[in-house]
Amino acid sequence: MSFLTIKQSGSGLYKEKGSKFLGYTFLVKDEQDVKTLVDGLRKEHPGACHVCYAFKLGPEGKIYRASDDGEPNNSAGQPILGQINAFGVTEILVAVVRYYGGTKLGVSGLIQAYRTAAKEALANSGTLEQEITTSYEVHCTYEQMPILLKEVKRRKLHLLRQVLDLRCDFVIEVVQASVSDWEDFMRENDFDFEKK
Repeated sequence: MSFLTIKQSGSGLYKEKGSKFLGYTFLVKDEQDVKTLVDGLRKEHPGACHVCYAFKLGPEGKIYRASDDGEPNNSAGQPILGQINAFGVTEILVAVVRYYGGTKLGVSGLIQAYRTAAKEALANSGTLEQEITTSYEVHCTYEQMPILLKEVKRRKLHLLRQVLDLRCDFVIEVVQASVSDWEDFMRENDFDFEKK
């Protein structure tokens, strides 16, 4: 099982009647990431009048939100979210920073501007297919450690963290399709483990 996300952060620019719309994309894992990045954009662009955004979280994109940040209802956040949906990506934040140019654009003009800036930023980010994974905390003795590490290497799993103290503690990422087989291996070798 997999999902589509962006390869890298990207940006885009749209200009209309003196207003500038700067689009940005970011990989995010949770709503705290979103808040931190949006707050960062506000600090980076103190002269901007709006920082509108949309995000989607989770492999299925079930958690999402759009913000108009003071623009007329559904004139900014929804067009940005529409582009996220059009690209079919998740685990993403798309923000558009607006500098007002002195001429009102009207709701249809705003929709066009926010949609275009978001689309350009997304196009410049590229897409990447990611496997859905589950992380496990594994606790073992020093005697068990070589067995565990050999299996991690054989399966080409990601070792996210290791702490070697009185006992050995690891956080290991396993692709969803291999979870059942991995848990069987852990039980057969008497490892103390739990899903994170």
